[in-house]
Amino acid sequence: MDNQDHQANTSVMCQLVSPEGEHLGAALYLPQNVGPPQLQEIVNHLLHNDDKLPYAFYIGDEELSVQLGTYMQQKNANVEVTLRIVYQPQALFRIRPVNRCSATIAGHTEAVLAVSFSPDGKCLASGSGDTTVRFWDLNTQTPLFTCKGHKNWVLCIAWSPDGKHLVSGSKSGELILWDPKTGKQLGSPLMGHRKWITAVSWEPVHLQSPCRRFVSASKDGDARIWDITTRKCVISLTGHTNSVTCVKWGGDGLIYTGSEDCSIKVWETTQGKLVKTLQGHGHWVNSLALSTEYVLRTGAYDHTGKTYSTAEEMKEAALLRYNKMRGNAPERLVSGSDDFTMFLWEPTISKQPKARMTGHQKLVNHVYFSPDGQWLASASFDKSVKLWNGITGKFVAAFRGHVADVYQISWSADSRLLLSGSKDSTLKVWDIRTRKLKQDLPGHADEVYAVDWSPDGEKVASGGKDRVLKLWMN
Repeated sequence: MDNQDHQANTSVMCQLVSPEGEHLGAALYLPQNVGPPQLQEIVNHLLHNDDKLPYAFYIGDEELSVQLGTYMQQKNANVEVTLRIVYQPQALFRIRPVNRCSATIAGHTEAVLAVSFSPDGKCLASGSGDTTVRFWDLNTQTPLFTCKGHKNWVLCIAWSPDGKHLVSGSKSGELILWDPKTGKQLGSPLMGHRKWITAVSWEPVHLQSPCRRFVSASKDGDARIWDITTRKCVISLTGHTNSVTCVKWGGDGLIYTGSEDCSIKVWETTQGKLVKTLQGHGHWVNSLALSTEYVLRTGAYDHTGKTYSTAEEMKEAALLRYNKMRGNAPERLVSGSDDFTMFLWEPTISKQPKARMTGHQKLVNHVYFSPDGQWLASASFDKSVKLWNGITGKFVAAFRGHVADVYQISWSADSRLLLSGSKDSTLKVWDIRTRKLKQDLPGHADEVYAVDWSPDGEKVASGGKDRVLKLWMN
């Protein structure tokens, strides 16, 4: 019998597995000429999907792009062993990579330290060393409002997930609330922190709508929960013995803080009780990310551009999106540290990390889950961006191309592209499927401190040492 007949006659024993590791039905004998299109049909059928959804398939950490028979030959694989094929849902929409600078907008008189798009992607804000917050008109690509009120550098900014407020924190420790519609300051600055503000995070809109509370982290070692209606600090989260570098308000109502005391603390938000401390890092914790971050940031807004007339409607839509994204799995947290490593945690389940992720040669500066939670990216001062499996923490690929420290990363809404900004003055767009550089975006005259990809996927904003804000489009 010649080889081709033999191939057609032997089938491959396959077990379809969800990204969380759950088996989808029993193992199947599949003919060797089955490839991704046929597997897609099978998965949609087994999951009883009325609307056919797109899936990608992975064996190990490698995407299956050929027929099973070809794969077996390429890998010289044993037909007797069951192939574990992980099916991964893909976004129904596709984001095009940005490839040109559509506007360079002057306005700030010192370095741009933070840029952030509103939850619906329609508005953009920035914070600068010139002590101002600015709102930008994305249609005309011109400055809209210049907001003065801070006494020192604006270090961080955050939109409420209902899009109604922007809060900014400065190097002098005060927080200011702004109305994005008018650019006006809402009330007097919120005082309480004794040193500069390192991070701000809002309570998710599916837990409280309209948005009322946010949490701030400071160099003074505390995190504080503020209520914007009473304009007071309602709870002080004290317990860290050194600067709090990052904070995230999770979808299940817990707050996570990372600190220079090498620990991560988990707090409940009704009384501010410490729930648990996550230990393991040997140096400062620099960055925290949640697997649900994208839906927490965007609340009720998705790629369809639907708007909501009431706060209740918005809360319901946001809750649906959150539950769908989270599924049955717990919310995952990742921490990046000055000890060059990262830990993946499931804080509601265990105090022990699920995985320790090593490979960076210098400090890990920024970590970020993809919008679908399947991937995890890390930026480091070792000039590389690394990609990891967002569920297991397993290393997937290293993106090399920057020639200096990588400061910040941001994902496209469909989880297919990753953006990085670096000290080398460039932005780069990486393709997750091919694991290669998709687009090199030079243009800034100096270090790029801040990058953000708009939640609607249509534009990218960047800012840095050269004081200009750049908008990039397709």
